Amino acid sequence: MAKTTKKQLRALWLQVHKWIGLALAVLIIPISVTGSALVWHDWLEAQLEPQRHQVMGAVELPPSAYVSAATAALGPDERIASLRFNDEGKPVVVVAQKAAVGAGRPERTNYWLDPRDASLIDQASANAGVVRAFHVLHGSLMIPGGWGRTIVGWVGVFMFVSCLSGIWLWWPLAGGFGSGLRWKRRNTLNANLHYMTGFWILIPLAMLSFTGAWISFPGVFGAFESGPARGGPGGGRGGPSQPLAETRTSADAALAAAMPLSAGTLRSIAWPTDKEAEWTIQFETGGAPAEIKVADADASALPPEPPQPETLARTMRRWHDGTDMGPLWQVVIFLGGIVPALLSVTGILIWWRTRRRRRAQQRLASAAG
Repeated sequence: MAKTTKKQLRALWLQVHKWIGLALAVLIIPISVTGSALVWHDWLEAQLEPQRHQVMGAVELPPSAYVSAATAALGPDERIASLRFNDEGKPVVVVAQKAAVGAGRPERTNYWLDPRDASLIDQASANAGVVRAFHVLHGSLMIPGGWGRTIVGWVGVFMFVSCLSGIWLWWPLAGGFGSGLRWKRRNTLNANLHYMTGFWILIPLAMLSFTGAWISFPGVFGAFESGPARGGPGGGRGGPSQPLAETRTSADAALAAAMPLSAGTLRSIAWPTDKEAEWTIQFETGGAPAEIKVADADASALPPEPPQPETLARTMRRWHDGTDMGPLWQVVIFLGGIVPALLSVTGILIWWRTRRRRRAQQRLASAAG
């Protein structure tokens, strides 16, 4: 009786595993492939847009020089939101923002400037480019209105269930654990590829599926965070913030006020907004960021707050995209994105051939009858 129950349970898991793979293959493949590509986000962008990543020289001008150069190129209704610096001698990036319509994300444009003389190298919408398209496809399947992110989140949930059912189906019916590691468990290449790649990528794939669902449903998983809830893309209550059109303190003065409080490398300067009338000067000290707030009203600077513990949401995102996780982890999650596409293809082929074989057997049975 127990043996029959075990077979029935295995058959049930097979149906769950099969139909998740068949129904979601058209979604799993683009999500997985773009996720793998985005592991190498910086390298990929540098290959596609080399002028934005070329090493030109150290920053030689005050922030106001880059502000003036970018201001001359700003479009209608654009305001400067931030400056970003790179200690590798790459271009300085000025981020400009238009007034947002409703509670949606504000439209932003990036301006790349020569760090030596502030001459304009390139400009483009923050939503333009191949790499940005990969981000949107991976995160929302390019479906607007928030539905895409929800769909991607549910794909992650079902992929996690597929991983659980997959390990059950991989486990040999006869023999020990070691027998499941044999290459020729089945009589076709597709079946052996499906079994073996599925087993070896199981843990990374389950992690990517789970963390992907966490990222897609921050409101659900936010209950596990110990700190206060954070605002979403809309910028919290009242919609997104808007950089001030005119500030009382200049960028140069704000930086000068912050410098005595940090001995690190300057990373960025963020403008005061209609919701927070403070400059945010970010430095990097020993690999860790430190933010110093400077009041726009009187250029008074506050000492940086002690580093806060990393939130679960941030940990999940780092695990998911490989940020600051080292090259070995990045290779693992790269394969964790490629393999699901392979599993989808081999799974479809296995299902199709099984279906053809059953139809052939039915025809033979009908002819014999």
